[in-house]
Amino acid sequence: MSDPRIVSLDLDEKTVLRRSPEIEHERAVAIFDILEENRFAPVGHDGGPYDLKLGIEDRQRLVLDIHAENGAPVERVTLSVTPFRRIVKDYFHICESYFDAIKRLSPSQIETIDMARRGLHNDGSDMLSERLRDKIDMDQDTARRLFTLICVLHIRG
Repeated sequence: MSDPRIVSLDLDEKTVLRRSPEIEHERAVAIFDILEENRFAPVGHDGGPYDLKLGIEDRQRLVLDIHAENGAPVERVTLSVTPFRRIVKDYFHICESYFDAIKRLSPSQIETIDMARRGLHNDGSDMLSERLRDKIDMDQDTARRLFTLICVLHIRG
């Protein structure tokens, strides 16, 4: 019986040195939200649920190692991270502005920065969905949360 969803998610964080509390919170929320509700199915595979390991190899490739819940390998999907670099950099920059704004700006100023932050986040998740379209079927919320985790994996300390 098919159950197209992620039931466990691990980040390959061997390159991560340190993260701010805000980024660590974003990581934890993204993982929690994915595990609570998602649609994720490798194209051509009628199965699930899935265990997913997400990582960056050689600072060049995004890797999604997908296994069946029983541990059997399903697929290893790799994507170049090059197309994501600019949007991840812009997203980090605006997140820093947002986290700083929360501490010192008015609600209307915070809202303006947050709208820009959400826009970049949408752009990144749309790019991820498009690049994975022929490999993985997923809903928009799952793509958004995976994009958050891709951003987290780019942090080098």
